[in-house]
Amino acid sequence: MFTEMRRKDRVMLEEDTKTLLENAPFGILSTVSKSNTPYGVPMSFVYTSEVIYLHCALEGHKLDNISNCDSVCFNVIDAVELMPAAFSTKYKSAIVFGKIIVVKDLEEKRQGLKAILKKYSPEFYEAGLRYIDNAFEKTEVLKIEISLISGKARL
Repeated sequence: MFTEMRRKDRVMLEEDTKTLLENAPFGILSTVSKSNTPYGVPMSFVYTSEVIYLHCALEGHKLDNISNCDSVCFNVIDAVELMPAAFSTKYKSAIVFGKIIVVKDLEEKRQGLKAILKKYSPEFYEAGLRYIDNAFEKTEVLKIEISLISGKARL
């Protein structure tokens, strides 16, 4: 199902790939619709405990697609430096394949939102907890259960 990376000289160690996932500012979630149309959307996320948590509204295109097919791909890229004279780019990237679910367990949903809060707004944690409480019923938390991670870099 998965093809091997062609440029073996650019393969990142799994530990480095996980560090990239922990620190990247955003990722792109790719889903597929009922008509087999791909859809990629940039999203805030957190990688923790070997899963990825994301959040979204209670309805929308990505949720429609997820209800059709739970297989997803999630990509991140960071440390991008253009190298115009070399016709190239320096970068670190990760690709994650897995199954995505809407988190139904309320405690896990809250923990996922807290993990996102800690990543993006740690200096506003108490205010963030109040924000989570106010938005909790209007927010879905999605979890990607990872089946494969690969990382690639040119530094």
